[in-house]
Amino acid sequence: MPRERRYPSDLTDAQWALIEPLLPGPNSGGRPEKHPRRDIVDAILYVVRTGCAWRQLPFDFPPWQTVYWYFARWEEAKVTDQIMAVLRRRVRAGQGRAEEPTAGIIASQSVKGADTVGRDSRGYDASKKINGRKRFIATDTLGLLLVVCVMAASVQDHDGAKTTLLGLYLVTPVRYVFADAGFAGTLVGWVQRILRTVLHIVRKTPGRIGFAVIERRWVVERSLAWLTSNRRLARDYERRPAIAEAMIRWAAISGMTRRLTRGRAAVRQQRSVLT
Repeated sequence: MPRERRYPSDLTDAQWALIEPLLPGPNSGGRPEKHPRRDIVDAILYVVRTGCAWRQLPFDFPPWQTVYWYFARWEEAKVTDQIMAVLRRRVRAGQGRAEEPTAGIIASQSVKGADTVGRDSRGYDASKKINGRKRFIATDTLGLLLVVCVMAASVQDHDGAKTTLLGLYLVTPVRYVFADAGFAGTLVGWVQRILRTVLHIVRKTPGRIGFAVIERRWVVERSLAWLTSNRRLARDYERRPAIAEAMIRWAAISGMTRRLTRGRAAVRQQRSVLT
């Protein structure tokens, strides 16, 4: 019997209608699945949104071992990549854009690593003074996630960008990428020579002091803010980088389903004024 919808992270009927046909079918033969797929997806999104440990899932979800088994199984089958690609095309079509992007934006974000992050996949980012991991993401010009790579925080931007841009080259037709000055230097020539892609460095206006919204760059920074609004992504808790990447993709999937079913642009809650 399906569980009652009671948490803000639970999918609505309209959102579930978007995701359900994109999940792989059950294995033929054997006993039927005991728990509804919707409850499994709701449990995964609950972990992503609230940041709780798998073992601390509320009792009205399926057992955490079952939820994690589906999470790992779907990740091995690259289900999140497939769902994200389909939803992204629908969002872009709804915005009057071509289904496949031709331009993207790359950025990195260093986050603290919890004690569950092993020494073999964590490092120290001297410029940000952060001990943990570094996330490299590439988005389209709407801010929709294209690819994500998670590495040790000690990895330099120009090194991590090679892996990220190679993944972008293999799965999308994007051949023009905007980046900040941290990706300048020999990387620009490498990308042009190896990937036949233009890496355009967007710099601050000369003489500008203090914070300034940089053209094109603000889109990917907004995407990072969208992702880290999910508490599981406020820092890195995952034992393996691949699991951290999966968490980011589930957060992106949740955002795109809301964007498709909302029917209007998101509006920030207005500040209450006491009179």
